[in-house]
Amino acid sequence: MVEEERIRQLFPSFESGLVRNMADKAEVREYRESQMLMRTGQHFRSTMLILEGLVKIYREDDEGNEFFMYYLRPGQACALSMICATRQETSQIKAQAVTDTETISIPLEWMDKWMTEYKSWYHFVLESYRARFEELLVTIDHVAFRNMDERLLFYLKNQQETLGTNRISSSITEIAADLNSSREVISRLLKKLSDKGHIRMDRNTLEIIRLDLHARD
Repeated sequence: MVEEERIRQLFPSFESGLVRNMADKAEVREYRESQMLMRTGQHFRSTMLILEGLVKIYREDDEGNEFFMYYLRPGQACALSMICATRQETSQIKAQAVTDTETISIPLEWMDKWMTEYKSWYHFVLESYRARFEELLVTIDHVAFRNMDERLLFYLKNQQETLGTNRISSSITEIAADLNSSREVISRLLKKLSDKGHIRMDRNTLEIIRLDLHARD
């Protein structure tokens, strides 16, 4: 059971009745760093809201290639899991904990019921759809209209802002997987940024020294 105060702090727009119901009906789940929260093909019986931590959402093709979509942060919900749950469809995405993570798991029956009972929940679900769609459009824009060096800059900047640190503990292989590129291409582009003094590279960590849209020049 989740404490009502935690719900109010992260979701201040929720009505008192919704907060009480959520505290009573929802289940808190804990995930370790790198643990999977959701897999492709999984059936949904609930949807999740993020209490603490950071979750990475990405797609996987038939050959196992991965494509990073967006992050979920505390106070946010997985809109795609909401859609799949209400339509009783299997997941088309994967979700992985970037850091130790806590979520609220809400059974499907309550998610549907609250849509008609609480305006704050109705608006929260719609806003979750809109926000995740806009984040996805930004990602698609960089994939469709940007070169790989620009996509890498966007990725690193996003990591820096999301994680709140200049040190990114991701291997070249992990970065390449997120960008659906090859390790060789990402390694070459990172070395180029390193040679220009924009980043400092270690074994499985890179430190951002200065990074802007002109760093590739």
